[in-house]
Amino acid sequence: MKTKRSTSLGAVLNAACIRKNFHYELVGDAETHITDVTHSTASVTPGALFVCVVGERVDGHQLAQQAIDAGAVALLVERRLPISVPQIVVADTRQTQGIVAAAFWGFPSDDLLMIAVTGTNGKTTTAHLLGSILRQHGLRTEVMGTLSGARTTAESTELQRQLAQYVERRIQAVVMEVTSHAMVLHRVEGTHFALSIFTNLTPEHLDFHGTMESYFAAKASLFTSTFTSVGVVNYDDVYGRLIADTNEIQCVPFSVHDVQNISATASSHEFSWKTHHVKVNVGGKFNISNSLAAVTAAVQLGVSETDIVVGLAAAETVPGRFEQVRSSTGFDVVIDYAHTPDALQRVLLAAREVVGTKQQVVVVFGCGGDRDSEKRPLMGAIAAKFADCVVVTSDNPRSESPATITQNIIDGVGALNANTIIATEIDRRLAIQFALKSARSGDIVVIAGKGHEKTQTIGNDVLPFDDVATVKEILGVSA
Repeated sequence: MKTKRSTSLGAVLNAACIRKNFHYELVGDAETHITDVTHSTASVTPGALFVCVVGERVDGHQLAQQAIDAGAVALLVERRLPISVPQIVVADTRQTQGIVAAAFWGFPSDDLLMIAVTGTNGKTTTAHLLGSILRQHGLRTEVMGTLSGARTTAESTELQRQLAQYVERRIQAVVMEVTSHAMVLHRVEGTHFALSIFTNLTPEHLDFHGTMESYFAAKASLFTSTFTSVGVVNYDDVYGRLIADTNEIQCVPFSVHDVQNISATASSHEFSWKTHHVKVNVGGKFNISNSLAAVTAAVQLGVSETDIVVGLAAAETVPGRFEQVRSSTGFDVVIDYAHTPDALQRVLLAAREVVGTKQQVVVVFGCGGDRDSEKRPLMGAIAAKFADCVVVTSDNPRSESPATITQNIIDGVGALNANTIIATEIDRRLAIQFALKSARSGDIVVIAGKGHEKTQTIGNDVLPFDDVATVKEILGVSA
């Protein structure tokens, strides 16, 4: 669906500056009407304002004429171009495009109950659990994140267009995953959240942020009055406590110590909350923290305890998040997106709690290429420590040699656990097959790293690959 709108450049700029003052120079006619705002030449339609974003590989200013040829009638630029269309000149187009797009679409987040979820791990599960609760509460709710688009958090021009479409469809609430990249790259500029959730922070994306301090600063910037009215933070996490204790907005803590009678299997977890017995059809003990994040947020949003409990019970399994593949083999198989050292440790500990000490935990995992190479030996060490059998394989090697990546992982194993079986199989399908054949009745096989993903990137090729489908095929399980 393409939401239709036509507004003059002058009206858009006036509305944007009222909301967030910024300096600009308008070269050309302020009465020029625009019908969209986009940073992508592939998305240009007749009447669009094209944003010339300066990226790492491509300078959007070099694509301006192409955009004009496709129908763009105005440009948002950092330098004036020799093109005879109106141009809005600003210091930073990436920083400005969000507020301009929001102004063009009439600040759609103002008409929605917006909830943000950020953190290293648990964003997707928390967002889906809260979405289920809000639907039970009677709100027409959409969840935006890892499972709904190419980016976990959409680029600002795409985001504002999508929010405007939600308003047109009479959606009432949006639960959205917000990444650290999104904060640094200003993707949520022009969006205000009634409430933001912080799940945890562990090392990731340090190739982008450089340091944990910078990574944390990106996450913490969401918990300011510019973006959020109320914060809900994990007080079991040191960075969550830091946000709760130092930020300018009201922050409400949650902790696993708030509940009792905790238990978990491969397919569900349970706990006692206030006077209620809560069961959630998402496996793994670590997911209790994600459930509590959703519960605490829902309480702050005025949802009744009954709707919270029923909404959690109604939540469907989140694809690729401790997702159980049911079979008649006698052993459990779970697929999980865990791709950081902390996430892998949580998943393996949860798996151990399911099977106990007398049965085996078998894990298949790899690491992505071209990024975060320092985590590879750490994940190898964690796998060797917490699993009985480790099969190291490919994830998305991208331009790197899969053999180099797997060796980086093996380098971290060392002599941590002489009883752990370590195998290497670069072909991911064969690695999964090996793990499944190694499992015995009562064991659990964890296939980590790709979760919901349906492709594998090897070199320049994006090939079909689905962990769940692969497991079902090998085990002869009907779809």
